[in-house]
Amino acid sequence: MIDQLEAAFNFHQQALGLRHERQKVLASNIANADTPGYKARDMDFGRELERAVKQGQAAGGGLSLSRTAEGHLPGQGPASVGRDLLYRVPDQPSLDGNTVDMDRERTAFADNSVRYRTALTILNSRIQGLKKAMQPE
Repeated sequence: MIDQLEAAFNFHQQALGLRHERQKVLASNIANADTPGYKARDMDFGRELERAVKQGQAAGGGLSLSRTAEGHLPGQGPASVGRDLLYRVPDQPSLDGNTVDMDRERTAFADNSVRYRTALTILNSRIQGLKKAMQPE
């Protein structure tokens, strides 16, 4: 029964974790808007979500942590090691080599925030629905 509940929430758990990671990347871009030579980064959210869900199903529910040495202990939990960050191609290159476009970054940041809150609301409603279904009348 617990496995079925975990599988039901796997997608939402992965989506929220990735939205959180993307928010940190976008915030880093905004914070470094005036840093000479800084290259703006982002992730392909759809591809990363697909990868995370597949890894979660293959590992029996949770994401497995990468082991880079034999002495490392195996563990379960969100692993941000496998995230592929991509570089943004600037519309107008700047003289100092910075590729942050503040309008694009602010838009992406706000969009990601709204999508995070929406995913959280959906997850919350699913939990409330399951709680109601489990309670006796």
